[in-house]
Amino acid sequence: MSNYYCIISGLPDLRMQDASPARTMLQLKDEMEGQLTKADRELMRRYFMRFDCENLVGLLSGATEQWDERGNFSREEMEELVSGAAEMDGDQTMYPAFMVEFVCNYEANSSKQGWFARDAVMLAYFRWAAQCRNSFMREWYRLNFNIMNVLTALIARRQGWNLRDYVQGDDDVTEALLGQSSQQDFGLTPQLDYMQDLMRCAATDDPVEKERQIDALKWTWLEERTFMEPFDINALFSYVVRTEMLERWSLLDVEQGRERFTAIIENLRRGAKVPEEFIRK
Repeated sequence: MSNYYCIISGLPDLRMQDASPARTMLQLKDEMEGQLTKADRELMRRYFMRFDCENLVGLLSGATEQWDERGNFSREEMEELVSGAAEMDGDQTMYPAFMVEFVCNYEANSSKQGWFARDAVMLAYFRWAAQCRNSFMREWYRLNFNIMNVLTALIARRQGWNLRDYVQGDDDVTEALLGQSSQQDFGLTPQLDYMQDLMRCAATDDPVEKERQIDALKWTWLEERTFMEPFDINALFSYVVRTEMLERWSLLDVEQGRERFTAIIENLRRGAKVPEEFIRK
């Protein structure tokens, strides 16, 4: 595994208390471009594909938001994907297959009750990204996939929807979500060491607070798994991900967000538990 001491040692430390990162995602992306091996560039490209998914949803929905330049594809390239997939024309091989499939099925799916385009494409993205060759990154994408599936299952169950219409995947976690839906935690507490914390996040009524708690869970997950190897591609990947989190938090109330996030992290590190009613007996 390549050592990126020169890159990482030149980056300022990231702290959960920071109001915003010292480097933007675009700056990091540009800095890494000429310094990563070809294989590691592809790993990072897979991560930045998430912003392409966001752009794709905006394009399909007709949203006029500013284009997210953190993605790999230009607006023109994404427009070609949309028009080519819809007309079954053009070369689609430059795009991941899941994106082509998403475009082809968008019109039919958009009329379904409770179907949310962003959630659907992100589940497909994380499932695709988890096929990468790097074991640490596979675990990261699987973590995100599981979190989205669990949260989706909780919403579907609360609304009385058929979970099979919304929960994706064919792994043990997905089977538990579909097969043990009557249990508060779907029987997943013994299988997922973060399940109790996730259930506690899900029980939060404020959607902004809920998102902040979930990000805090992810932050500690990243820190704990890259502490011993601070200069490899995994550490750099962790830095990029946490930079994105800080960028997003900087759009929220700075002082309140910083103080609350710090408290959330400390609670996680002290092993805060979910309410008893969410724990499987």
